[in-house]
Amino acid sequence: MSGHALQSFNDWLPVIFAAVMGLAILAYVILDGFDLGIGILLPLADDGDKDLMVSAIGPFWDANETWLVLGVGVLLVAFPLAHGVILGALYLPVAIMLVGLILRGVSFDFRSKAPEPERPRWNRLFALGSLIAAMAQGYMLGRYVLGFEQSATAYGFAALIALCLPSGYMLLGGTWLILKCEGALQLRAVVWSRRALIGVALGVLLISLATPWVSSRIAEKWFSLPYLFLLMPIPLTTLLVFFITDRSLRRLPERLGKQNAYGDWVPFAASVGIFMLAFYGLAYSVFPFLVIDQIDLWQAASAPESLKVILYGTLFVLPVIVAYSWYTFRVFKGKTGLLHY
Repeated sequence: MSGHALQSFNDWLPVIFAAVMGLAILAYVILDGFDLGIGILLPLADDGDKDLMVSAIGPFWDANETWLVLGVGVLLVAFPLAHGVILGALYLPVAIMLVGLILRGVSFDFRSKAPEPERPRWNRLFALGSLIAAMAQGYMLGRYVLGFEQSATAYGFAALIALCLPSGYMLLGGTWLILKCEGALQLRAVVWSRRALIGVALGVLLISLATPWVSSRIAEKWFSLPYLFLLMPIPLTTLLVFFITDRSLRRLPERLGKQNAYGDWVPFAASVGIFMLAFYGLAYSVFPFLVIDQIDLWQAASAPESLKVILYGTLFVLPVIVAYSWYTFRVFKGKTGLLHY
């Protein structure tokens, strides 16, 4: 922990804001992840199913992207030094991600009003925007894990994660469709999810191997005794969740063929579990640094007086976002139907 003793409330303030930022990023990755995943899967569906797929995310995606705003906002006001270093190093992929999100948002609105002959074009742009945003986020994760190292290996690793992360979002999107849809689309989503699960396994394995390889400090945190044994439940639980996801996806077609939807929520819940375990492993590896091996929480944090003022605002905004998200999911629970604007 960089020898920083937590002896006062002022010492805890950077930890509190790091926890809030971590919660916001994790919520964004999971919630907007299934949005982006369904966008990437859109070209694989029949024309008749595309409207249903978009309807499955229509009521949620505005609330989902709110978490990204919260996470970046906390980084900006609570950790200005790290904000400058991180976004300075990721300026180009952040710009590309925003282009993708804007393209996706414009296509989402225009496709619902476009004449029938023009709708395929907006569907393609919606899928393209989703893929661009997902790959940009994967590239940023790869650069972050390697501490923005300037080497061919670092750029190659970031590019590889950029290729893997869309598979994770496709798994979330596919399993969300299993939960929210019925009939042929639900069965096709099972097939898409099984294929995406392979890409997710590869991505988790690569990040797990690369992180201790590039940082001796992180390797020591994971593989020195007694931490090697204390942390063993994390990879073992991850393997168990992968097994549960795969088994559930293998069994669902037979059940759904018999009009038995029992367990159709399991793949999505297990997929969320995979992302949560991977995020926990990454957070443990990085802590207490915001920029790996360069800037820790306390070095990057604003003055305690400023953090206390920001904390009042956070204590108001965070419950509002949680309540808004909860209310949205509660109102639109159950199987999806076509939306009309």
